[in-house]
Amino acid sequence: MHRQVLLSRLGPPNSADAHYINPALRPLSTSSVSSRTALACFSPLSPHSLSLLRSWWIRELVDCRLLSVRASGVRRPASAVAAAAAGLWRRRIGVAGACDVRRDPGFFHGSKLHESRRHRLALTRALFTEAPDAPDAPVGRMASAAVMPAWLSIVEKSVFRFDESESARKEAAPSLSFVTPGLREEEIHVDSNEPEFIPVFEADGVNQVVTLKLPTGTAFYGTGEVGGPVERTGKRVYSWNTDAWGYNQSTASLYQSHPWVFSILPNGQAFGVLADTTRRCEIDLRKESSIRIVATASFPVITFGPFATPEALMTSLGHAIGTMQMPPKWALGYQQCRWSYMTAARVAEVAATFREKKIPCDVIWMDIDYMQDFKCFTFDKETFPDPKGLSDELHSLGFKGIWMLDPGIHADKGYGPYDTGCEEDVWVQTADGKPYIGECWPGPVAFPDFLNKKTRSWWAKLVKEFVAIGVDGIWNDMNEPAVFKTVSKTMPESNIHRGDEEVGGRQTHSHYHNVYGMYQARSTYEGMLLANADKRPFVLTRAAFIGAHRYAATWTGDNLANWEHLGMSIPMALNLGLSGQAFSGPDIGGFAGDSTPKLFARWMGLGAMLPFARGHSEQGTIDQEPWSFGPEVEELSRYALNRRYRMLPHFYTLFHKSHVTGVPVMTPVFFADPTDPKLRKVDDSFLLGPILVKAWPLPKKRTTVVDMDLPKGIWQRFHFNDDHPELPMLFLKGGAIVSTGPVIQNVGEASPTDTVTLLIALDDKGRASGELYEDAGDGFGFEAGDYLITHYEAEKVASASSKDGEVVIRIASTEGQRERPKRKLRARVLIGDIVEVEGEGVDGEELRVKLPADEDISKKVVLNRENDHSNLERMQSLLDEVFEDHQAIMGVGAVLMPEDLVKGDVAVKVVPWIGGHIMSMIHKPSGYEWMEGRLENGGYEEFSGSEFKSSGYNEPYTVVRRELSQMYGNEVLGMEGDIGGGLVLAREINLPHDSLKKVRISSSIVARSVGAGSGGFSRLVRLRIHPMFRITHPMESYIEYTSVDGKRHTLKPAMEFGETSYEGAEKPNGKSESNHSFLGFFSTCL
Repeated sequence: MHRQVLLSRLGPPNSADAHYINPALRPLSTSSVSSRTALACFSPLSPHSLSLLRSWWIRELVDCRLLSVRASGVRRPASAVAAAAAGLWRRRIGVAGACDVRRDPGFFHGSKLHESRRHRLALTRALFTEAPDAPDAPVGRMASAAVMPAWLSIVEKSVFRFDESESARKEAAPSLSFVTPGLREEEIHVDSNEPEFIPVFEADGVNQVVTLKLPTGTAFYGTGEVGGPVERTGKRVYSWNTDAWGYNQSTASLYQSHPWVFSILPNGQAFGVLADTTRRCEIDLRKESSIRIVATASFPVITFGPFATPEALMTSLGHAIGTMQMPPKWALGYQQCRWSYMTAARVAEVAATFREKKIPCDVIWMDIDYMQDFKCFTFDKETFPDPKGLSDELHSLGFKGIWMLDPGIHADKGYGPYDTGCEEDVWVQTADGKPYIGECWPGPVAFPDFLNKKTRSWWAKLVKEFVAIGVDGIWNDMNEPAVFKTVSKTMPESNIHRGDEEVGGRQTHSHYHNVYGMYQARSTYEGMLLANADKRPFVLTRAAFIGAHRYAATWTGDNLANWEHLGMSIPMALNLGLSGQAFSGPDIGGFAGDSTPKLFARWMGLGAMLPFARGHSEQGTIDQEPWSFGPEVEELSRYALNRRYRMLPHFYTLFHKSHVTGVPVMTPVFFADPTDPKLRKVDDSFLLGPILVKAWPLPKKRTTVVDMDLPKGIWQRFHFNDDHPELPMLFLKGGAIVSTGPVIQNVGEASPTDTVTLLIALDDKGRASGELYEDAGDGFGFEAGDYLITHYEAEKVASASSKDGEVVIRIASTEGQRERPKRKLRARVLIGDIVEVEGEGVDGEELRVKLPADEDISKKVVLNRENDHSNLERMQSLLDEVFEDHQAIMGVGAVLMPEDLVKGDVAVKVVPWIGGHIMSMIHKPSGYEWMEGRLENGGYEEFSGSEFKSSGYNEPYTVVRRELSQMYGNEVLGMEGDIGGGLVLAREINLPHDSLKKVRISSSIVARSVGAGSGGFSRLVRLRIHPMFRITHPMESYIEYTSVDGKRHTLKPAMEFGETSYEGAEKPNGKSESNHSFLGFFSTCL
């Protein structure tokens, strides 16, 4: 029987991604092929094609785990690979006679491997016989052929380092992601330790391309700070730190770079891949079960696993890149910020209002306007004349104060930090060796070179002096670094950093760009330690690189006050956690644009359950303190924050676990059961240890518990007498115990003698266990043993006094040297849906809680669910009325009706207040919907919006003019929106009278008043208006557009119509057309 080897993965020269069959490589019959015959079959091929064929065959052998070359740091030539392959075939196929081919069932085109053994071996020999050894391809040389990498076992078992060659390993730049760079260089020797998956290295010009194929059905996560869904499968991310104001789900580069992919294999095992490069990096996950990483210059690839559980993978990653520092306990409280509280009096007023209204809060933030003329390390003499006095006042009310410090230092002689920086020669330099001067908030600024120890020491001294006025934490912003009035939004890549030798020495900015923010955070962290060695520093950074969690927490940047960004809050925080950054969260309520009562209420309920909980909004927006939307939202915010503060003992325990193990504070729901595929795409829920938080981040009403799909096992719902339709539902996993405390207004109010309340959910065997971590809440005494970990356990036992038994709660063991305080212990045993029994005793002594009869529990569950449903409907109805009335009074988020444009065969429904988004386009004769907008969340409540611009960014605007009119017989909707910085967006949607099957959309940007420092120029030079829409009948459509260079382009979708992006001169020039051929429908867009 003839079996065909179809060379379907061979692409054309210089195209590692192409998927077609090269006509020169006809199917090869291997039923009776000898080495010489096979070689003759390939002889007409060019050397390049033969090289591609060898590369493909090596990949196939590696993918099926039939070839594992132990390189010991030495790259083997082609003949050695062939010999190893031949030896492996004899050993594994000749002896075993079978192989697991589930990875690629079509690979051998047959179920009995021994029938093809002779033919495959012949093909392997043919490919490599009489082939000269291929020399290593230096960086920068065109070399498309794949090579077997050199690899080492490092850190611990199942962690491997791969390099393109031995020489590449020796020449690799030092690791800036590893907690100790030497860990990446030291080979360890562990028995039975070989990589299960081996990446393939290829060169493409100056780029190194690494491809790793995993089993079909693998799901991808991680990649750091990214918008969109939690699962990254099918996405592409660019690691290049960028000031990404108002990003959206399609934005490929945000403020941080985490070239790391977290994978869940089909069997539930976890596997991770780290591209250990600081350079611009592309992570491409668009091909099923395949990871493709591209970066300039050679770089190592580190693989982790496979491990049995996701927790084990995160722990292994933590061993390599370190874990987050234990934060001060007050940093876990709620925090209030805005750009900006303009005076010290306003800061004090906000703080006092929190206390008067008894809304818990621990921190007030000072944005950039506290400075004198935006100069770092200064205070405005009129609005913040006594910063130490303000700090003292905040401290007296139980608040901490966090102050912003940007990296740019105003280049002004006579300004202390600039003068000392010049004296110590700390600035980033231009290519010709002069200090680089860019533009930022103060005007011309110089940028410290944080990659240099001397610079970090200089900065740390400035921070020490700054902290002396009572600063409790520091916020590093604009540290991508962001530079105004530049197309790239950052400094030239040709700039020079004089880095320390251990970090890579003298390099261009292109090498250090992605770690600039991390090293500013490190410098700030070291400065705070210098100021107070007995306090834990708290630093928040906007820009970061994988490993920055060792120095700072982070947030998800300048988001928008809309439902889409609320929906992204959970997946963004989850993927940051899966990339090593466990301490993160969004700006609650949304940073850009005005929030609405309903949106803010829902966001506060969710945000109170995230690791980092801070409300923040930008200049020009309405107030977004919890009381700013009326008494109902204020009360809901109080509920949400009381819930967070009651759960602080559990949060603090999770933070300590993350500090020790590297497991994130919040994790995806699939951590509960990695083998369940249904859990891998869950975006609206997450785990806080054994607690499942079910949220509703979209403007839909909450469902009842009976309608929910929970992970397998027992999940008991509970609350704190705060059940509310705008708050997430909480569930405790069967077999778990978590600790809670009383309601407090700030962490400083807590006492070690406060009653500890245990939430207990028994498993199917009637047992449960959990732990509580306690220490001083600040300082480093815990590192010397000044802590207490209590391991509680509970068990259902028979009872002489109760025929239904009782639950016994006791301490199983303890850790640490800290003494147990004398305090009460309260137990809430969850036995049904919001059904529980309680008991009270003394912490440290055995506590027994009697259980009711099973029949009584069932009745109580039914009754509770009926009451729950009734209460939710009543409260939801009341809230709907409240939100509607409040909007009418305040003029906030008023619901506007879409406009209908009808002409000929076309009916278009447009949302005018967010720039003319097309909700739908209907072909009336057929009733077909030909185009639908990207607004998929419903509830069109925002009266301002955001506009997609080039490179995946957004611009905000508020519509200032909107009119529906008829001009020259056309149906026209004209709009004008103020997008800030002196820029105006003008848009017109036109149904022309001369064609009954056309829709024309024209957009333009008008610069009316661009002021220095506004960022208007930076936005203007890169802004290009692109309405987003989706064609619903792609097989019957094509798009035509004119590009910037004047050429006409036609795009014809294939079976799937996905996202398409264009660069440079190929971008549309503002006009494009969508042609629907089936019904002759024709529309013009842009």
